[in-house]
Amino acid sequence: MSRDLEVKSCGYTHISVQNFCYEWAIRNFSFCMDGILENITSPGFSLEASEEVQWCLTIYPNGVDEESTDYLSVYLGLLSCPKSPVWAKVQFWIINAQGEKYVITKISDVLRFLPNRYWGCKNFILRDFLLYHSHWLLPEDKLTLCCKVSIIGPYFSRPGQNMTPAIRDTMQILAEDLGELWENSLFTDCSLVVAGQEIRSHKAILAARSPVFRAMFEHEMVDSLRNRIEIHDIHLQVFKEMMHFIYTGMVPHLHSHSMATGLLAAADKYALQGLKVMCEDALCSNISVKNAVPTLILADLHRAENLKTKAMDFIILHVSEVSDTVGWKSMVESHPYLVEETFHSLASIHCPCLEPSLKC
Repeated sequence: MSRDLEVKSCGYTHISVQNFCYEWAIRNFSFCMDGILENITSPGFSLEASEEVQWCLTIYPNGVDEESTDYLSVYLGLLSCPKSPVWAKVQFWIINAQGEKYVITKISDVLRFLPNRYWGCKNFILRDFLLYHSHWLLPEDKLTLCCKVSIIGPYFSRPGQNMTPAIRDTMQILAEDLGELWENSLFTDCSLVVAGQEIRSHKAILAARSPVFRAMFEHEMVDSLRNRIEIHDIHLQVFKEMMHFIYTGMVPHLHSHSMATGLLAAADKYALQGLKVMCEDALCSNISVKNAVPTLILADLHRAENLKTKAMDFIILHVSEVSDTVGWKSMVESHPYLVEETFHSLASIHCPCLEPSLKC
């Protein structure tokens, strides 16, 4: 009996992609936010192996149009290129006071660059938010803006071209590599179920980062034996943000107050001390008359002593306004010991010479 022979033909196509990053530091940045300068342009820069192709960054401290006047706008421009167009993807971010990436903005489309053509983000970050968190985002009044360019096409991969890689921070490389495992669910070996959604992860990474996850995997639990764990009492988006921190050490959405409060609780629950400190710092910078009491209660519940002290100090300084809020009236009934602590601190400030019994 004859058999048909299967003829198999294969092909391979490689799309050349060359990545490079540029870091631009602008000192005395707060002086640029008063409307005197319409825009600021970086020095020209290029990929070492393709010096004839020049790029630059331009920021608009007061936006580029009426819709973006409340924002800082950021653009990448192609200054010169022997052969155009150049096709590329672009990312922007700020380096904060801890040396971490913040406000990561990815432009998902592949952009077509021509000489003197600019692409970017007109609503990159709110001006008021940037100035309010200047101690965190503008340390020593310096804005550090970074741009990653992924250039696509054969022009940048010709035979014999010397593509010398830039020296990069090994910790950043590690964070990016682990982040890729997380984002693409590569080689996962366990499943975490949050709000009915299954999230694939890696036991070794979870155990290395969180003693609580390590205990879950070490104990002979039925769920852990099935490599499946149900996670309760945590919002799905907060959990995903926590997982991003576990893999990369970064928290892209910590500027959101609701996210920071949810993450503080999650960090305490899973013993992620680094994340807890970051959340405390973000919340300390965002205390207001409206949220001072909920922040105090949150800090007390999760043993965040630094945040508790800052919230208490704020309440003491604004006691007449805070005491008129709904939160204060509710705390009188639900957390009377915190009210007592507040008055005790207030009395010690106004009457340092009195004995404790007299203060009461």
